[in-house]
Amino acid sequence: MSAIVVMSTKAEIKSRKDIALLVNTFYEKVRKENTLGPIFNGIISDWDAHLEILTDFWESQLFLKRKYTGDPIKAHIKTDDYMGNTMAMEHFGIWLNLWFATIDELFSGETAWIAKNRARKMNTMLFMKIFEHRTAK
Repeated sequence: MSAIVVMSTKAEIKSRKDIALLVNTFYEKVRKENTLGPIFNGIISDWDAHLEILTDFWESQLFLKRKYTGDPIKAHIKTDDYMGNTMAMEHFGIWLNLWFATIDELFSGETAWIAKNRARKMNTMLFMKIFEHRTAK
């Protein structure tokens, strides 16, 4: 019996340019998504600046570059407040599914796997911090 080796034709995430492609493609989908689109489009007024910040964030996460200086917990709590404290796991699930789908569409390899794993962990942590903030009021 012979083994079949499948080679991926997708690129690996190797540079800031790759991260920018991922972030821009992903948020293009988010902005059009029925549940998330109205939230993001209602909060973000300067998409170019926001995409640059998110590219900094993911470059920091994936390549350990110290470019991102924001606080994602505060940003998500502020978003939940904007939504009248109605942010639910559904929102995070939709976000995560779109993130995974976009990575799978564009990239493969270890850094793509790390981007999925970090997003999954952050997703859970951010939702827990939002819940803690609500109960502390």
